Parts: sequence; structure tokens; C-alpha cells
Amino acid sequence: MKVIDHIKEAKGTIVSFEILPPLKGKAIAGLWEHLDPLIEFKPAFINVTYHRSESMFKKKPDGTFDKVEVRKRPGTVGICAAIINRYKVDAVAHLICGGFTKEETENALIDLNFLGVDNVLVLRGDAPRNESSFEPEPGGNRYAIDLLQQVMDMNNGIYLEEDLKNPVKTNFCIGVAGYPEKHFEAPNMQTDLQYLKAKVAAGAEYITTQMFFDNKKYFDFVKACRDAGINVPVVPGLKPITSKKQLTILPRTFHVDIPEDLSNAILKCKQDSEVEAVGAEWLLQQSKELKKAGVPVLHYYTLGKPKIIADVVKKIM
Repeated sequence: MKVIDHIKEAKGTIVSFEILPPLKGKAIAGLWEHLDPLIEFKPAFINVTYHRSESMFKKKPDGTFDKVEVRKRPGTVGICAAIINRYKVDAVAHLICGGFTKEETENALIDLNFLGVDNVLVLRGDAPRNESSFEPEPGGNRYAIDLLQQVMDMNNGIYLEEDLKNPVKTNFCIGVAGYPEKHFEAPNMQTDLQYLKAKVAAGAEYITTQMFFDNKKYFDFVKACRDAGINVPVVPGLKPITSKKQLTILPRTFHVDIPEDLSNAILKCKQDSEVEAVGAEWLLQQSKELKKAGVPVLHYYTLGKPKIIADVVKKIM
């Protein structure tokens, strides 16, 4: 079932989760241990992130180094299929531009289609850690809207190989990312909204936001979307703060603000267990307010902290 259909058919706010694929070499059992406590809340869908390869230098016997590409978290396509098989819950595969050619993307979409995964979230993705700006893979998509168009082309039976006979049309529901605090590369919010509007016009059926810790920023973002003529559902993305170091890591990595009340409360904590309690309570209050406002979905970035998420969701269901 498609994400947009889950939203349209829901009688109230539904819940969804987002996970990371296991690190290369790890068993899938660890993922089940992560997800099993969350399935009791009957999530409408589960997002599975996609990760680009990273450049690493491997020392050779002669003392020189070879540059090698390593993908630390492969398996998004397989994990999506495994989730559907194990839990009978719809999976949303993330697709990114960075590190992938158009042909590799097309092959991944073909595999997803064969496996019955009909939901994707298209993203440009970040620059490699050792590079200051994003550059597409040779033969790859530069922007999220280019990737979105490739998915839409396949939905219309248009493949990279133009002389295919009677190519099958795929039927993907496509989501895109939204930034209540503006994408860090956009010059201003209005420009960012125009980029977002273009993606919706190109076929995106819903928006999932970057994490935020101030609900007013989400409400203002939704209003700005509506004022700009963007009328698809806007799904709020939520994450608990669980350690003091995240007070600097999250703003630096995700370009989000942390409210003063929240940061002050965390700074008073003496250990991370206290931070987890503060973060969980903040997430709970965020969730209650958003649900009361009638948001379509509460989308939780679980990322290694399923118990905190489970405790919050239990109190709002």
C-alpha cells in the first residue's frame, strides 16, 4: 500500500518509523531486535535509509595508499523486502543521488518493483565527508528533482534504454524532503519553497520534514507551503535528544536549532541517562501537540533508540 493511501484512508494521525540498515558484516537479527518493540504500535510504514559509499585509503605493503570506495551500510533494497515479509508492513526505500549512476538507480528501482516495494523517498544526499560540496557521480543525478523525474519516467514506462519493447510501467509513490528551518544551501526560505514546489509539480505526493525541536517551526513551514501553493501532506520528522554532545552535533550536521528551554534543561544534566529522560519528555510533548493539531503522520527517526520512541508512542496512542 502506498504512503499517500495510508494518509488518505487514516481516521487520525498515524505513526511511522525510520531505521538504518545494519553495518556491513552485521546480521539482520540486530535490526529485528530494534524493530520488534515498535511493531506493536502498528506503524503504517517504515523508512529505510540509503547511504552513499565513502572514500577510504588502504595502505599497501610498499607503504603507499590505494583509494577505495566503501559502502558501510548496504542492503536498503533487501531490508525493505525483509520488513514487508516479516512484519507485513509497508517499507519506504530512500534513494539518493550521491554515489550512484542513473543506471544503478534504475536497477535498484527495478529490484524494488520486483519485490513489491512501491514507496520511495527521493533525496539528493550529502557530499562525502572529505568534500566541501556535493558533486554528482559521473552519469548520475545532480538534484533530487532529477532523481524524482527518473522515477516518474519509469512510472510512465520510460527507461534509460530507449529501444526496450513494451517496457513495464512502475507504480512508485514518491516522497520528498522538506526543511522547516530551510535547507542549509538554499539562499532563503522562499527559494527553498520554490524548489520544493517544483518537486511536487513533478510528481512528489507528500513531504517528510527534517527533524525539528520547535513545533512552531513546523506549523510555520506548513503555512508557508500552503501559501506557496504546495498542498500535499507534510509529515513531521521527530527525533529525541539523548546525549549532551548532540547539542553541538545536531545543529552542525543537520542545521537545526535547539530551543533554549531544551538546551538549558540538557546542560543541567550530569549524565546521559538524565539527558534521555529530558529528551523523551520533550519528544512526548512535541508529539502530543502535533497529534492534537491533526498532523497526518508522526514520523520517528529511531536511529538506535527504539525504547525511547516506544515509550513515547505508548503514551500518545
